[in-house]
Amino acid sequence: MADTTGNTGRTAGNSGEAASGEGNSSPRKSSWKYIGPGIVVAATGVGAGDLVATLIAGSNFGYTLLWAAILGCLVKISLAEAAGRWHLSTGRTLFEGWASLGRWTTWFFVVYVVIWGFVYGAAAMSSSGLPLQALFPDVMDLKWWAILSGLVGLVFVWFNKYAVFEKVMTGLVGVMFLVTVYLAIRVTPNLGDAFAGLVPVLPDEQDSILNTLGLIGGVGGTITLAAYGYWVNAKGWTNTGWMKVMRLDNRVAYATTGIFVIAMLIVGAELLHASNVAIASGDKGLIQLGDILEDEYGTATSKFFLIGFFATSFTSLIGVWHGVSLMFADFVERYRARREGTGDQMASGSGEEVASGAREKSWPFRAYLLWLTFPPMVLLLEGQPFRLIILYGVLGAAFLPFLALTLVWLLNSSRTPAEWRNGMLSNAMLVIAGLLFIVLCVKQVWDQPWSEFF
Repeated sequence: MADTTGNTGRTAGNSGEAASGEGNSSPRKSSWKYIGPGIVVAATGVGAGDLVATLIAGSNFGYTLLWAAILGCLVKISLAEAAGRWHLSTGRTLFEGWASLGRWTTWFFVVYVVIWGFVYGAAAMSSSGLPLQALFPDVMDLKWWAILSGLVGLVFVWFNKYAVFEKVMTGLVGVMFLVTVYLAIRVTPNLGDAFAGLVPVLPDEQDSILNTLGLIGGVGGTITLAAYGYWVNAKGWTNTGWMKVMRLDNRVAYATTGIFVIAMLIVGAELLHASNVAIASGDKGLIQLGDILEDEYGTATSKFFLIGFFATSFTSLIGVWHGVSLMFADFVERYRARREGTGDQMASGSGEEVASGAREKSWPFRAYLLWLTFPPMVLLLEGQPFRLIILYGVLGAAFLPFLALTLVWLLNSSRTPAEWRNGMLSNAMLVIAGLLFIVLCVKQVWDQPWSEFF
């Protein structure tokens, strides 16, 4: 595959290779030794909320929606692949692509990351604190466990570059994998029913279509899908020579996500559905599951699950702390460059800027890290403001349709070299994803208590 971007001076290497200063866009052989960004995006995208949603789907419908969980992984594969392909084929970051579509994209991004980051920071810290409080109930209150989790995440991301970050994420994914697969085996899945769940069938219940769409759309990440391209660059992959490697890496990401989701759906189907046991939505549902596991299988299994719960929550925390901070740093640097009239020169090497690690030490990166950590502590201590939570829900629901449809726009235009533009399958998957997320966004907006907002 030839490098069609015209940037022959890019660094082509993985995170362990020194920058040689000589571009090399010859195809790299797809190899498991390069896998990394996919593990990061899988770990970040699958949070406690995703596991609870899948667990509840299994609890309510048994194996009926197994096919929907798998379809959700396929949809996200197409989105992450498109983001990675944009970064590698153009040498530009995704924010640079968005900026080329008009100022409205910049305004959307700014409002989104400010409000979303403020509320998400509190949610992520609380989610990481819950299993710690359950493991060590007499040490301190949940809010202090949450604050401690946020501070540990801040220090870790602040003082480490991508290579260390990836290794830690990989280790935590290993813990998540062992715990979820162990639980799926422990509850003794009914393989016949599981295979039957691969046939697309809707549950015979009210709102079954919306519930099914929600499960498809909720598997494995929101803004972390956009961050995938940045992690690809941070790994040192900056040109089309890494395209095959990126695609293998992306498939590994969502195969891993699929295993997590299927395992939790099995637990819901076997442990909860069969016994007609209901659990709460949200992270506290996993605490309830820990209590149920203790009653059924003993304290050791319950503790093992809580460790997996913490790994799931903490990987989402540090993944967002790192990935979205990279995106914010890119936004600030692009904005500054445009004001100074050097935007085109900076954009031509924006992928290398991320690959060099310069973004991770920049003041915008660290400023957003602080924004994710300290202001949300007010929400942990004082409670979450009603209006802000509504805006957070709406903006979060709007981001994935924004991502899907802007990727369709970028990857079918002259902004992308002809060789790497969308084919029929990519277009179909991205359009399907966009329409799916528009439906879910409309539902989210419709469901908000707007009468109480004003």
